[in-house]
Amino acid sequence: MTRSAPGSVHDILRLGNAFCEAQALLTAVELNLFTVLCDGPATEPDIRRLLNLHGRGLRDLLRLLVALGLLREEDGRYRNADVAELHLVEGRPGYVGGALLGAKANLYPLWGELTETLRSGRPRSAADGFAAMLNDPAELRRYTRMMDGALQPLVPGILKAVDWPAHRTVLDVGGCRGDLVGQLLQAHPGLTGHVFDLPQMEPLFDEHMAELGTTGRARFHSGDFFADPLPRADVLILGHILHNWSRERREQLMRAAFKAVNPGGVLLVHDRMIDAAHPTVDNLVTSLVMALVTEEGEEYAIDELVELASSAGFASVSHQPLDHNETLVVCRSGEPGRRAAGRPARNQRRPEGARP
Repeated sequence: MTRSAPGSVHDILRLGNAFCEAQALLTAVELNLFTVLCDGPATEPDIRRLLNLHGRGLRDLLRLLVALGLLREEDGRYRNADVAELHLVEGRPGYVGGALLGAKANLYPLWGELTETLRSGRPRSAADGFAAMLNDPAELRRYTRMMDGALQPLVPGILKAVDWPAHRTVLDVGGCRGDLVGQLLQAHPGLTGHVFDLPQMEPLFDEHMAELGTTGRARFHSGDFFADPLPRADVLILGHILHNWSRERREQLMRAAFKAVNPGGVLLVHDRMIDAAHPTVDNLVTSLVMALVTEEGEEYAIDELVELASSAGFASVSHQPLDHNETLVVCRSGEPGRRAAGRPARNQRRPEGARP
């Protein structure tokens, strides 16, 4: 959304201290407060005992969460507000706590170094940080849950974006442990799912497919999408992938996706793309996140992706909101025998790389 400009010195000071409110929410999620309260209202002493807390500061945190609209208080007993009950209780379908915990652990510390990124042009996360995370089972599990949490609000829109019964196979490129593919398979029994990602994701994929009851209907393909061809499918998904890379690499991935989509199939691309005429605060913030955590990533313009899709050879390209921040671009391949041919890429070099 585009927010109103500060109207007073108090508005400026409050904006400069907005991180305090964010940390209150992130801390409550880290403590699992909302999950504890889903069993029913509790008093401050109850909460102190259930969460094994000292007690100092707890009353003010609870009152702040009430003021922020995340808790309700009546006669000294606290309960979840409706929105918290839907999205902050672990195990519920709409839970986004994984994304919030990932933000607290991975993103919050980096924002204090934005000045240095602007001066140097370099990200603040370690160059080998992603590789180290891949080889740390606890960190990898937290990362995949963060990805699941970021995706969860978008699933209803993705389920409506395609005539799924008209297709037999779906491939999620960079699909982590397969949460999206698993939900698509649950909704459409005729689908077969595929996930393409780095090999370290495969054990978590197998585990999650068993949890979702989709084992045997989904297959994991390990590889590097800059070095290995993508498996073919009727529907391909590039979600939160292209914003990790430069325009040249986005072009390369779009051409690889065009080759992998079966004739008559569809490529779905979603990111927090920038509307050049009406950029939103949330998407500009996300673009700065990409500067902090990747070597060359950024949120890109909707028009750029439409141009890249047409250049790659897709017969038709359309776009629509996926939620109030996310844009979905639908790229349709030509029918069998009428598939358009993409023009040669300007840069034919095949860079080595892995999904950051």
